[in-house]
Amino acid sequence: MLPSEAETSSAASVFAALGDRTRLTLLSRLAEGRAQSVVELTQGTGLTRQGISKHLAVLEEAGVVASARVGRETRFAIRPAALAEAGRYLERASRQWDDAIGRLRKLVED
Repeated sequence: MLPSEAETSSAASVFAALGDRTRLTLLSRLAEGRAQSVVELTQGTGLTRQGISKHLAVLEEAGVVASARVGRETRFAIRPAALAEAGRYLERASRQWDDAIGRLRKLVED
């Protein structure tokens, strides 16, 4: 079964957001499990807080991270559901390719 337009659109925005080394690094840091501020996420990156904020905005727009105000700062946390949905999309695509390769193999071998 082909994915719906909404599923395709959602997966595409997640994959686009993940298509950057800095954003993948930010996700790895957030995968530690605790929400972190822009200041914390900037440490050791060589980027400015503004640069990190722009990357976080892309991740948040794609639904991969969520932000919440805690006192005077905004903390960011990973949203596993968005990543799980993208993973299911990849699994479905993989099954489709496996099926197509199986049909091709059968056609060639017969």
